[in-house]
Amino acid sequence: MTKFVINQEYSPEAMNRVLTIPNLISFLRICSIPYIAWLITQHQMTFALIVLAISAFSDCLDGYIARTLNQVSKLGQILDPIADRLLIFCSTLALAVAMIIPWWALLLVVLRDAIMAVLVIVLAQRDYGPLPVNFVGKAGTALLMLSIVSLMIVYAVATESMFLLYAAALACGVWGIALYWYAGLLYYMQAYLLLAKSRKN
Repeated sequence: MTKFVINQEYSPEAMNRVLTIPNLISFLRICSIPYIAWLITQHQMTFALIVLAISAFSDCLDGYIARTLNQVSKLGQILDPIADRLLIFCSTLALAVAMIIPWWALLLVVLRDAIMAVLVIVLAQRDYGPLPVNFVGKAGTALLMLSIVSLMIVYAVATESMFLLYAAALACGVWGIALYWYAGLLYYMQAYLLLAKSRKN
């Protein structure tokens, strides 16, 4: 039997269901991500922000529906972090293509997510599910998203009055990447302990 390592407080009764309303919303949110990225590359920041706002609202909505209608599923627990990772990756890639952020920032984000993907595959081979999301990981993701949205606002308004917001966006990006990697280190330590325990058993 698969040993799912999940956040029990967030979703205590995850079921093996696929066709649920929250999963459909999560799937549609994932489908919107390439469109958001394309809008960014075309410097259509206002439209990109509108679609992003709808996507963010749907993220809150599917969680509410899942808990209210008892439709929490293991697939949903996988789709949500996938959507977050894809949004950060595609948005960062689009900002780099649009020459708004340096390419090294994209490289750091991609490299960290690639390492985490390998870690997930290794754990899956030992019948372990997703690791619980920690506060550092949530904080890093939140800062990166704040940085991305702030940069989009800066280039949507495109006035000199946005200088302070631009500086704040860059600061959030740097701290977000730092926390992103620190969270990755914590995940690695968790995985190491789980794998060491499985070898003893």
